Amino acid sequence: MSTATVADRLVSLCREGKYEEAQRELYAQDALSIEPQEMADGPMGNVKGLKAILQKGQHWKDSLEAVHSSEVSDPVVADGWFSVAMHVDATMKGRGRADMREICVYHVKNDKIVQEQFFYDVH
Repeated sequence: MSTATVADRLVSLCREGKYEEAQRELYAQDALSIEPQEMADGPMGNVKGLKAILQKGQHWKDSLEAVHSSEVSDPVVADGWFSVAMHVDATMKGRGRADMREICVYHVKNDKIVQEQFFYDVH
């Protein structure tokens, strides 16, 4: 698969809310997930390996009370990299409603995502 094919598949699955399916299908076993510096050591911070990424995703899912809307942009692709903008309006358990916007950057090697990195303001 080309980087563009991986990017299009990720976007398609994310738009359907199938994040775990996307990770299982498209991520390398030793993929790296990187958060902003302020979040790196938290429960949803930096992790390595598909198992840890899936656990991080479950933690995120468990922290949600309700998702009011979710958007994923079309990907921007350059060689082995692509990025998308994501927006989620959700109510977080114990924290209230949050309007979250981020840029997600992915690195693809050998038809698999080997790294994801998220850029957003931490409030």
